[in-house]
Amino acid sequence: MKRLIAIFILAAFPLRAEVDITQVTSPSGLNAWLVEERSIPFVSLDLIFPGGATLESDEQAGVVNLMTALLSDGAGDMDAQAFAARSEELATRMSFNAGRDSVSVSVRFLTEDAEAVIEHLRLALTEPRFDEDAIARTRGQLLAQLRRDALDPNTLASRAFASVAFDGHPYGREANGTPETVGALDRDALVAAHQGAIARDRVYIGAAGDISAEDLGELLDRLFEGIPETGWDLPDHAEFLAEPGVEVIPFDGPQSVVAFGHAGIARDDPEFLTAYVVNEIFGGGRFGTRLMRSLREERGLTYGIGAFLSSGALGESYQGRLSTDNDNVEIVLELLREEWAQMANDGVTEEELKRIQTYLTGAYPLRFDGNSSIASIMASMQYQGFDIDYVNRRNDMISSLTLDEVNDLASRLYDPDALFFVIVGQPVGLN
Repeated sequence: MKRLIAIFILAAFPLRAEVDITQVTSPSGLNAWLVEERSIPFVSLDLIFPGGATLESDEQAGVVNLMTALLSDGAGDMDAQAFAARSEELATRMSFNAGRDSVSVSVRFLTEDAEAVIEHLRLALTEPRFDEDAIARTRGQLLAQLRRDALDPNTLASRAFASVAFDGHPYGREANGTPETVGALDRDALVAAHQGAIARDRVYIGAAGDISAEDLGELLDRLFEGIPETGWDLPDHAEFLAEPGVEVIPFDGPQSVVAFGHAGIARDDPEFLTAYVVNEIFGGGRFGTRLMRSLREERGLTYGIGAFLSSGALGESYQGRLSTDNDNVEIVLELLREEWAQMANDGVTEEELKRIQTYLTGAYPLRFDGNSSIASIMASMQYQGFDIDYVNRRNDMISSLTLDEVNDLASRLYDPDALFFVIVGQPVGLN
C-alpha cells in the first residue's frame, strides 16, 4: 500500500498558477515555507545548505562532494547495509547532493512514518559513520567519474572557461576535485567537512504535503538536534576576469566544443527577470530561439546551441555552449559575434517578446506538478532570495515587461567585444 501511494503522488496537485505558501517558524526559530496538500498522506521536505564546494581549500577540493555522497552509507549504529534496509522499511526516499554553491537534502515519506523518518534523517545528518570501507568504495566511484570527465570535451571546456573567468576563486576550480585531491582525502577531512558544510545558521527549508505548520515546526526541531549552529565561512564574491579572446585546447575528434560568454547579471539584480526573458528569446535552447535559428535551422552548423545566465551565489557570468565540425568553428565564432551585436544594437521584436511571454507564463504552472517538485521550489526560492509571494506574482511580472524595457536591458547585457571563447578540439582556420 505504501508503494502504491508513492506512485500516485504526482496526481495530488492540480496544474495551477496560484500557490498558497505558509511561513513556518519552529519553536527553536527555524524558518521554512510550507505548501499544505492533504489529499494524499505524503510529505516532501527539502533542505539547502549554502556553501558547497566553495567552502573547501584547494588542497582538499572534492571533500564536500565525497562527504555528502557518504551521508547515506551508514549512520549511528547502522552500517551502509543496515541504513539502506531501514530506509526501505520506512518506504522513504532520501537524497544528498553537493554542488558548487550548496549541499542539498531531499526526503519523501508517508505521514504516518514522519517521526521515524525524521529520526532516520537526523542520524544521517548528525552521526554519519564514514566507515573506511564505505570511504574506499565511494572514493573509487568518484575517481572513476573524474577519469571519465577528463576525456569529455564538454567537461574540459566548462572547466577551462571557469578557470580563466574566476581565476583564484573557488568558482575557478572543479567542484568535484581532482584525482590527486580526492585520492588524498581521509576520514578526518570528511568529519571536518561535515561540521563545516552542514550548519543550522545557513539552511533554507521547503516542505509540501500532508502536514500542518505546527507539526512541521516540531519535526524540524527534532531534525536539527545535534546539527552545528555555524559552519565554515563563505568566500568572497567572485569577479569575472576573462578577457576577450580565444583559448584552444587540443582534443582529437571530428568536432570541437565551444564554450563562450562574458560577465553576467547578479541574481538579486532588479532586472534579472528581464535578463532571463531576453535570454529565453536569444539562447533558450529551443527551436525558434535566435541562436538555434541562425546556427542550426538556417545553416546546419550544430545540432543544438544554448546560452544561459550562470548567476551563482558568489558570482555571475553569461555563457553558452555548442558543438560543431572542426571546419566550421571559425564561421561559428563570427556568427556568434554577429548575433551578440544584433542583440546589443537592435534588441528583440514585439512578436518575439509576446511569443516568449506566452510560453513562459503558460509553462510555469507545470513546474508545480507534485509535492516533491513544490518542496524543492520552496527551498530554492528562499535560497535565491525571492519573497514568499514571488511564485504568485512571477507571471504578471513577465507579462508586464515592455519592449523598451527588454531592449534597454539587452543593450547593456550583450557585449560582442567582451566575448571569451574556449574551444576544445581541432578547429580549422583560426588565427
